[in-house]
Amino acid sequence: MGVFLAYAGRFGQALIDRRLYLPRDWTADGARRAKVSVPEETAFATKPALAREMIGAALDTGMPCAFVLADAVYGSDSRQRRMLEERGQSYVLAVRSNHTLRFLTPAGLIQTDPATIADDLEDGAWAAHAAGEGSKGPRLYDWARVTLSGCRQEGRERWLLIRRSRNDPHKQAYYLAFCHAGTTLAELAGAAGLRWAIEECFQRAKDDLGLDHCEARSWHGWHRHVSLVMAAAAFLAKLAADLRRTACSKRNETSPDPAIAA
Repeated sequence: MGVFLAYAGRFGQALIDRRLYLPRDWTADGARRAKVSVPEETAFATKPALAREMIGAALDTGMPCAFVLADAVYGSDSRQRRMLEERGQSYVLAVRSNHTLRFLTPAGLIQTDPATIADDLEDGAWAAHAAGEGSKGPRLYDWARVTLSGCRQEGRERWLLIRRSRNDPHKQAYYLAFCHAGTTLAELAGAAGLRWAIEECFQRAKDDLGLDHCEARSWHGWHRHVSLVMAAAAFLAKLAADLRRTACSKRNETSPDPAIAA
């Protein structure tokens, strides 16, 4: 099972890095490691740790990045959030409804969770915003955000971001956000919706290029298959991005005058 990193921009998205996750019993079994050629220096690492390594390496290259996004498996990792905040990197990271939140108030330390905070919000706290484009137009949800204390960086803010289905208010999703002061709720909603870019990358790589057809039984075989598929997918994403960029740069053309067309 792999952990993947994707990069999404205005004109498209692509998978840009990967790590093979090995369970602890695998990394502790010398005979099994030798049989499938796992490098000796490879030690056990959790999925969040693998993600931190890839994200850190990508940011070290200096690539522009407005927000780092991740699902709750990675968003719940405090070391991930701390690493990003130390870099001054904005993020919108999903967390579970029961994720522990602690606030220091004049009355003392308060412990709660995202679901409890959402239940206490008044109707006026919610606003409709799009979380990206869907097959039938903008994906509209109700959104709310609550300030989180403890942000000591000047010009930065921490938020609990809550997304609620407009059809079923009981269906909610929760995010921890770290961003520039003045970032709007609409901007955070749009950023949260971009996390689906990696799902689109997976779907295209599987359907068009056989990402899930790997039958390798070795360390090198898995990396060769996945790397080849990622390279092909990136090539196709670049072609598609060039087409979109060219289309966006063209001037709009009006229909000819009816008399001329006749």
